[in-house]
Amino acid sequence: MSEASDFLVIGHRGARGHAPENTLLAIDAGIRLGAHWVEFDVQQLGDELLLMHDLRLDRTTNGQGPLAEYTFEELRRLDAGQGQQIPTLQEALDLVDQRAGVNIELKTWGGCAAAVARVLRDYLADGWTAEQFLVSSFHLPELWEFRQLLPEVPVGALVCGVPLDWAGSAAELGAASLNVSDEFVDDKLVTDAHARGLKVYAYTVNHPDDMRRLRAQGVDGIFTDYPDRALALR
Repeated sequence: MSEASDFLVIGHRGARGHAPENTLLAIDAGIRLGAHWVEFDVQQLGDELLLMHDLRLDRTTNGQGPLAEYTFEELRRLDAGQGQQIPTLQEALDLVDQRAGVNIELKTWGGCAAAVARVLRDYLADGWTAEQFLVSSFHLPELWEFRQLLPEVPVGALVCGVPLDWAGSAAELGAASLNVSDEFVDDKLVTDAHARGLKVYAYTVNHPDDMRRLRAQGVDGIFTDYPDRALALR
């Protein structure tokens, strides 16, 4: 995974501190603010891949209920904030246009990995490099499936605590990174991950004091709603 800095600043859900999360507006904001990478969440709905974190629409759109109960056309008529549509993965990648690295988090399973792999093959054929992508998930079996389908694209194992085997499961998966909640960044976890050749990225870090602390602990980068804050510390 190539880096633009020794401390990677990843815009979380684009840059959700500045624009509605997982929208084209937020992704563009993250890039304009100087984020090295942008992260967003992807769910599968039939043949489509849509940017959405929650399984329900209520928090981030003017819709209600589970996303899976809507058709693609119905979802596209919803307001995802400031008049933004729910974007497709292809629309997001076309907007990024290789201006930043892209971390795609798989939010659903049972086919999401295969669908994302099909899309990324097209972008690799069109000139993107595998190192411009990182595919991550809390659902490690789905991430394992992605690894089998598109092994050249790096993956990141998401955890929200400290695993019993430290970074062992992520290493067994062949992951490039361990993406861990900032609440659980443990010195031994960082040391173990680095000894296994993994990067450690912490989420979601918005306070400058926490950014400084994590960097001092040896974390390789952070996910943040405010990329400008992290870049101002460098």
